[in-house]
Amino acid sequence: MEILINHGSVLIMFAAVVGFFMAWGIGANDVANAMGTSVGSKALTIKQAIIVAMIFEFAGAYLAGGEVTSTIRKGIIDAGYFVDIPELLVFGMISALLAAGTWLLIASYMGWPVSTTHSIVGAIVGFSAVGVSPDTVAWGKVGGIVGSWIITPLIAGVFSFIIFNSAQKLIFDTDKPLEKARKWVPLYMFLAGFVLSLVTIKKGLKHIGMDIGTFEGYMYAIGVAVIVAIIGKFFIARLKFKTAKSRRADYINVEKVFAVLMVITACCMAFAHGSNDVANAIGPLAAVVSVVESGGEIASKAALAWWILPLGGFGIVAGLAIFGHRVIATIGKGITHLTPSRGFAAELAAACTVVVASGTGLPISTTQTLVGAVLGVGMARGIAAIDLGVVRNIVVSWVVTLPVGAGLSIMFFWMIKGAFT
Repeated sequence: MEILINHGSVLIMFAAVVGFFMAWGIGANDVANAMGTSVGSKALTIKQAIIVAMIFEFAGAYLAGGEVTSTIRKGIIDAGYFVDIPELLVFGMISALLAAGTWLLIASYMGWPVSTTHSIVGAIVGFSAVGVSPDTVAWGKVGGIVGSWIITPLIAGVFSFIIFNSAQKLIFDTDKPLEKARKWVPLYMFLAGFVLSLVTIKKGLKHIGMDIGTFEGYMYAIGVAVIVAIIGKFFIARLKFKTAKSRRADYINVEKVFAVLMVITACCMAFAHGSNDVANAIGPLAAVVSVVESGGEIASKAALAWWILPLGGFGIVAGLAIFGHRVIATIGKGITHLTPSRGFAAELAAACTVVVASGTGLPISTTQTLVGAVLGVGMARGIAAIDLGVVRNIVVSWVVTLPVGAGLSIMFFWMIKGAFT
């Protein structure tokens, strides 16, 4: 306890620096992953994607990222074990942020899209199980997360396979694909508007105390979807198309229609992502600030200090702008060749999976969801359309994320503990 009183300011400053580092890693890896389909399909350039992500990720993180956050992310460890030793929780949360941030830096450099949630969960489990006691860890929840490695990409892959094939049958395989695109794309826009507003309502607005009921949530989502479809139809009607002298030229015109849709989905995904995943960086930071400022009292939830959310938001934006291009290249070009229609199928499938997971309480990684969805689009065109070498590297990086996060966290925990005691 004396350590918290004597070194409280130093510990909070240290936690703020590593919290920014972790948020930077989220931007470089997770946000880059979310923007990868838009860039890979050429619906947006890298510069445009960064600008879209900067505006909507920051807006999501700041407006809907939460005034109150769980101090122990995902209930992975039992805070009751730390009541008499709160300084170890503070050291552990700083170690976890530093470990997860370091792993995200390495993975982003290699171009591997890894789960930021799994990075921080592995890091928290590591310091808690080895540094304190294995009994502190809720192992059942860790098992659920490991199971999600298979389930989440599978669900997203099936969704994207269905959406992509429906677009093929309704639009691309017809005699007049452009005419059919004008007819059907507003319906896809309705679907995208509905699913993405549901994601935002379920995962974003609850953070700012807007507790919208299930029925009202669906009604709002339908209202937004109708508006999105009408706006989309208006913009499609104003598009100028080159005269199609061949089937290929016709397809290029159709992809132009889908590109309008991709811009809308990219903005919504960035907002929903910012509102949700910034908590991976600010949760442990909020825990440190709460424990230090209360003189060692451990609360399950803590009101955020005013500076924590902007710090997380700036960190995410900086990470994407400085280092995001490597992961964007892997998602957008590495796994399979994406066009606006394929990128849209992947993004809508990822959003559908997030809604299903929110409704059923399934632990989920947005990264694995999107990678699974891109794989589903690739599979719809046959196994030869997928770069299996890239997929192998991604799967290996997922498997090692938890143990690497845990190992780094244990190392940093002993170093920080040794420095302060």
